[in-house]
Formats: sequence, C-alpha cells, structure tokens
Amino acid sequence: MLYLLTLLSDGGDFFNLFRYITFRAGGAFLTSLLFGFIFGPPLINVLRRTQGKGQPIRTDGPEGHFAKAGTPTMGGLLIVGAVMTSTLLWARLDNPYVLMVLFVTLGFAMIGFADDYAKVRKQNTDGVSGKLRLLIGFTIAALAGWWAAMYHPDNLTNQLAFPVYNEMLLNLGILFVPFSMIVIVGAANAVNLTDGLDGLAIMPVMIAAGAFGVIAYAVGRTDFTEYLGVHYVPDTGEILIFTMGLIGGGLGFLWYNAPPAAVFMGDTGSLALGGGLGAIAVATKHEIVLSIVGGLFVVEALSVIIQVLYFKRTGRRVFLMAPIHHHYEKKGWSEPQIVIRFWIISLILAMIGLATLKLR
Repeated sequence: MLYLLTLLSDGGDFFNLFRYITFRAGGAFLTSLLFGFIFGPPLINVLRRTQGKGQPIRTDGPEGHFAKAGTPTMGGLLIVGAVMTSTLLWARLDNPYVLMVLFVTLGFAMIGFADDYAKVRKQNTDGVSGKLRLLIGFTIAALAGWWAAMYHPDNLTNQLAFPVYNEMLLNLGILFVPFSMIVIVGAANAVNLTDGLDGLAIMPVMIAAGAFGVIAYAVGRTDFTEYLGVHYVPDTGEILIFTMGLIGGGLGFLWYNAPPAAVFMGDTGSLALGGGLGAIAVATKHEIVLSIVGGLFVVEALSVIIQVLYFKRTGRRVFLMAPIHHHYEKKGWSEPQIVIRFWIISLILAMIGLATLKLR
C-alpha cells in the first residue's frame, strides 16, 4: 500500500525510498514488532477471559506440563495479525507471489483457529478431524501450487530445482502441483508438531524465515542470480517484506511466549507459519532447501512417523515419547536446555541451507 507513495516522488526525495524492497522490509519488521508489543497484552487478556481453562494439556504428556494448565492458546493470532498488517502495508499488492503466500498463511491460520477453538470449547485435545484438516490444507496448497506455476518463468514452470547442482532441473509436469501440496502441507504440520515447548517453534520459524527472505531477495535479482549461479525467478524479492514482517511479529510474540509462557501459539500460529514457509519455498523454487533450513521441523515430524509405525509393527517405542523434544524431556533435559539447543541447531541448518546458494 505504501508503495503507492512512489507516485509522489520526483526521483530524488523521501518518497523515492519506498521503491526499495530493503527499505520497505525494514518498515515491515518495525511495524510487525510494534504490532506485537501493542496488541499482545490486550489479546492475551481477551483470550484468558474467553477461554477460561485455556489450552487442554495432554494427560499422557510430560509431568511438568501440567503446571501450564490454564495458559490461553491461539496466540498465533498475534503473529498472523502482525504479518498480515505489515505485509499489506509495505509490500506491493500487485505481486502474485506475495498474494500467494498471504493466501496460504491466512488459509492455514483459519484451519488452526478452528482446531484451537474446538479444543478449548470441548476442553480436550481432540480438535477438528485430522482428515478434514488435511482435506482443506491440501486444497489450499493445490491452489497455491497452481498459482505459483502460472507465474513462474517458462524455463522453470513445473520444474524441480536442486541445490548445489544448480543447472540440474527435473520436469515434474502435472506432478508439480501434487508435489507443492506435499511441501506446503508437510511444512505446516511439521511446524505444528514442533510447537510443544515454550518458545521452541517460533525461533526456528524466524530463523527459517530469515534464510528464505535472503533466498527470495537473491533469486529475484538478475545480478545476484548470475553471481550465485541460481535460477532467476522474477518478482520474488517482495517476499522479503513478508519474511521480515514474520520475524518482527515472531519477536513480539516471543516476548509473551518466553518461559513461563503467558500464551501459546496454538495451531492458529504453527499451521499458518509452516504453511507460509512452504509456500515461499515453492514460489522461490527452493523446496529441497526448505528440508535443510527447516531440518529441525523435518526431524520432529519424522520422529512421530517412526514412533507410530514402529509401535504398530512391534508394540514397542523407539523414543521415550514423540515428538523428539518430549523424548529429551523424559531423559531429564530441562525445557530451556531443549529449546536453546534446538535453536542453535536451527541456526546451523539455516547457514548450511544458505551455503548451498554458492556451492557449485
């Protein structure tokens, strides 16, 4: 919206700054951060009043979690509200990739909100049917995959790009949309599974968003893509504004989610943020890199899949409890130890993911 102020510019004045993505990305970050600080306390108060007993705690979970009973959920509304406000304010709204990422983020936020609302209303951990969640999620992701394919340049349409081996492309053809669906829904649910301790999910999400902000900005510029030897995807640079808004909103949320949490992200936030990351990966043709940058989320999801499959087959468990962060709780690690160590792992993985831009 504020990009329209460039119409008032003669090329050398203050309004000319709004032409620059980096300037508007900084504005999105500050707007989102202030949004979190300003609206955080009143939102938390409203959630406490309306939810009563707060988020239901799993009866089979780690014993220490029962002390969190009464903590309100749906804190993801704060992050999603901050991201939406900052992006709509600072990004170019004629950019198809920005609109696609916003569509996915809002769509998965609505799925998560419905799930959180059902859990709070029934006061148990059974929310919206898993099959219904997947059906709606795959529908949103299918539209996003088709959307991205419509706007990708001809040489990249329906293609899967590989990190490091940048000249290598795999033509997925009609399978590109199903592949995009798996990436987006998989990312959404992987982040959702990671959100089990105070502050655990939000920092890795911000780290991944920062990495993909750099990737989106780089692949949207011909000079950067020529230097890095990666594929040029026009107009993806505007996604940096979304990612900076996510980081600002994430920091605002973390202020209230730091142990002991005053509010939980809930499925409202985790599904929205994971879906948004998946959509960015599809838009920038860096789906495989997402599995590296978001490697922590992949491990969390795999730990659940392995646990379930192995238990069904043998009646025994691989982990003391899944997802894997609960395994370490059972082993005696304190919650801050797990959270900070997982943050460190996420940062290392993000650096490795960014390094693939130049490894050739």
